[in-house]
Amino acid sequence: MRPPRTRHRRSSGLTLIELMVALTVLGALLVIGLPSFTNAILGNRLTAFANSFVSATQLGRSEAIKRNARIKLCVANAAGTACTTGGWQQGWLLFRDVDDDDNVDAGDVVMLRQTALGGGFVLVDTDSTPVSQLIFLPGGEIDVSRAFRLCRATPSPGGQERTIRIAATGRISGVVTTKN
Repeated sequence: MRPPRTRHRRSSGLTLIELMVALTVLGALLVIGLPSFTNAILGNRLTAFANSFVSATQLGRSEAIKRNARIKLCVANAAGTACTTGGWQQGWLLFRDVDDDDNVDAGDVVMLRQTALGGGFVLVDTDSTPVSQLIFLPGGEIDVSRAFRLCRATPSPGGQERTIRIAATGRISGVVTTKN
């Protein structure tokens, strides 16, 4: 007589060793891939902020031509109701300043309000005499060409940059720069 066969049930889970190996491999992949992912996110944010500023300048130029009037792009105060001094990363204001008092009054036409750039980014005028406002003339030009640099303020400034140039004719161009 044969002994009865015992069926062994197969386990459908993982052993502790298999789980530890999988977690170790996952941890190694994260350590290798996370810095690249962070740089990609920062690059995307820089591109978005640069595109926002370029769009504001293009809108200012086109509105000056369309309305045959002076259009002002300036550093905005915290409320977004007047021009102020300081860095462009505080946000900007695009409007037709009818009475030329740097404030948004009842007769002024506001075309764009941009809030402050978040996440430790700076947008600076790189010319020897920085300005806190640009004025687009009725022909679409500005009085003097300007160059702006958008980069990360911390932890290491200038790792990735976007340079935005505005020619005296009003033509806008952007350059991506990366320092290693």
